[in-house]
Amino acid sequence: MSEDIVSNRRAAHDYEILETFEAGIVLLGTEIKSIRNGGASLQESYVKVSKKEILLVASSIAPYRFGNIHNHEEKRERKLLMHKEEIHRIQKVTQEKGLTIIPLAFYFKKGRIKVRIAIAKGKKHHDKRADLKTRDEKRRMQQALKQKNLAHFFQFHFFIQ
Repeated sequence: MSEDIVSNRRAAHDYEILETFEAGIVLLGTEIKSIRNGGASLQESYVKVSKKEILLVASSIAPYRFGNIHNHEEKRERKLLMHKEEIHRIQKVTQEKGLTIIPLAFYFKKGRIKVRIAIAKGKKHHDKRADLKTRDEKRRMQQALKQKNLAHFFQFHFFIQ
């Protein structure tokens, strides 16, 4: 998988990711240039299904510096490109209570910009705290193992000499 150009880091904190999809995106030339320069943001953006189309809403792509009169609108709805079966499946899933579609990242694939979207369920406050606690415990365990391995290495190294 390619490296992300822009990612929505809050998504993993606020939502439980159930399933991810890859979608193409319809962009203008100045939008592509702006994304390549790092002028995009997925904060507070979401995906909606309307009339058998999937749209990326409220994503921000900064105007291109050299775009003059041909520049794009910063926060316009952008059409996502997916197969009909995937769109229909996503539409059925989002009609369930508590599920939503969120964009996770923009990335390049074979020279084209793709969007990783996910079907997600909103986390409750206590779920977020539990995730933070487990992540903190995991980090402490890794640090302890690293310290133990270093201590063992030095004991072994100096014992041989």
